[in-house]
Amino acid sequence: MWNTFSQTVDLGWDFYGPVILFVMLVMLAVPIWAAIGASAILMLLWSGALPLSLVGESLFDGIDAFALTAVPLFILTGDVLVRTGLSRKFLDVAEALTQFARGGFGSATVLVCGMFSAISGSDAAGAAAVGRMTIDRLVESGYPRPYACALVAAGACTGILIPPSIAYIIIGLVLGISASTLFMAAVIPGLFILVSILITNIVVNRVYGYEGGGNIGPGEYFANLGRALRSGWYAFIVPGVIFYGIFSGHLTPTEAGATAVVVTIILGFILGTLSLADFPAMLISSAKVNGVILPIIAFSLPLAQALAIMGVPQGFVGAVTGITEEPALLILLMILVLIAAGCVMETTPNIVILAPILKPLADNIGMNEIQFCVMMITALGVGFITPPLGLNLFVVSGITGESILRIAARAVPFVFFMLIVVLLIAYIPAISTTMLPDIYR
Repeated sequence: MWNTFSQTVDLGWDFYGPVILFVMLVMLAVPIWAAIGASAILMLLWSGALPLSLVGESLFDGIDAFALTAVPLFILTGDVLVRTGLSRKFLDVAEALTQFARGGFGSATVLVCGMFSAISGSDAAGAAAVGRMTIDRLVESGYPRPYACALVAAGACTGILIPPSIAYIIIGLVLGISASTLFMAAVIPGLFILVSILITNIVVNRVYGYEGGGNIGPGEYFANLGRALRSGWYAFIVPGVIFYGIFSGHLTPTEAGATAVVVTIILGFILGTLSLADFPAMLISSAKVNGVILPIIAFSLPLAQALAIMGVPQGFVGAVTGITEEPALLILLMILVLIAAGCVMETTPNIVILAPILKPLADNIGMNEIQFCVMMITALGVGFITPPLGLNLFVVSGITGESILRIAARAVPFVFFMLIVVLLIAYIPAISTTMLPDIYR
């Protein structure tokens, strides 16, 4: 395939040189935005695809998009959520909902990951925030620490899979698709992933008997649930505002993010858990996260433009279809590429670089563009916990000190069940298009 690819596009050192440079810089632990930037500039310089005098303009034009304003807003919302203690209210309600089942706190951990995802839109933030709240309690409940870490890492994958998601905002920007449409399409697939993680935990818990529980009568169950809801119902105002605003069409994702920030801050002041003194640290924390994402987007877009001008996406399609034209096999190949990419690189560069290359292949086999976007983001999400390099594995290892390899070994069952969902999304269009108007199907 590689020889066919090279012959189709007539690639030279103007392509191979920057690719080699990128790999070397990543291996040397150079920040990903710097590695992409250096490779993009070298490719532009050697290929002449875009005059270097226009690179600065291209960088700023790439991030000068109203939709991208939603990214720092959702990041800030997640940070405020943690600082106000509202995230713990989600955990209390999730624990009350699952107290009837054996393995209840494990299931509650997965649910609170999903709840946090519906606000922050970030998997790494979810892994860190939920991990600090739950991992020690999971160990106290009977779970081995490596498995508790793997459970949180898997649950946090929903951060980019359940809308609103930063990943869907970025892929919508890159491919020219409405973020609101992608959010709507991602609801059912995101819930499927959440359910697959819940099922995995239940099965593993049954096999190994990590956590008991479930011996509770209906009266006590509803009494506990009622207390949790009375104590923390107001926390659900934030996701309620986001979902209602976006799916009713009254708010764009950016407006929903801004509204969520304001609502969360107001709740923090009312509860007395937030003060003006918290703002500097809160804003700096969110700015650091945003400062990682936006430079990657800025430098990735000129690189994507250079690849497009050099005909790399078309060459990739020609090379792959030269091997097989069977849609089922081509879809499987795309999934494997995406999971492998998700193992070694963050979501943002994967989206900006791979989406323009893989989408022509998806178009060639007749895949719906919305279905392609959902499949891509979900497959990248699986890569976040795929051993041994998944990003979420490193996050939970960092906050617990647990060995990456021990966590990775316990993550394998979650990868398997999540991969089943990815395959269902890839081969059954209705899963990602059912909630959309007919025009998108």
